[in-house]
Amino acid sequence: MLIHFATFFLLAVLLALAIIDARTRRLPDKLTLPLIGFGLATNFYVLETGLIALMGAIIGYVFFWAIEMGYRRFRDVDGLGRGDAKLLAAGGAWCGAWLLPYIVLAAALGGIVQVVLLGRLRGEELNGQTSLAWGPWLALAIAVVWLSRAYSDTLLPT
Repeated sequence: MLIHFATFFLLAVLLALAIIDARTRRLPDKLTLPLIGFGLATNFYVLETGLIALMGAIIGYVFFWAIEMGYRRFRDVDGLGRGDAKLLAAGGAWCGAWLLPYIVLAAALGGIVQVVLLGRLRGEELNGQTSLAWGPWLALAIAVVWLSRAYSDTLLPT
């Protein structure tokens, strides 16, 4: 029963974050930070996979933070926001460290498809300057991976 409540909470907050980011290009801390906490709590107390979730939150945040810093240093512009790092930390807190690559891959593929399709529809050439809100893709990827993990025995750790 608790897993269903946790899933409802996660999906509701991810939907709100996706809408906010699509409109404003911001992922507010007042939603991302509690999402990390609830993900850790769910894993510690409901699924008993807390250490893997804690590792996921830390690795997710540090990984995107490093990309953000490297991109800013080499291109001298922002390419990935700190909100994206916090959202990936939330994904790690909910899904665990071992599922982070699936979240990043699914979100990246969604973003690539969006950029290509929008470019085609607008008749634009891809030039490496196209910008998009990536939070909605991260939110969708986290939702899909969480649903697969929470309601399937195959993605649970042994």
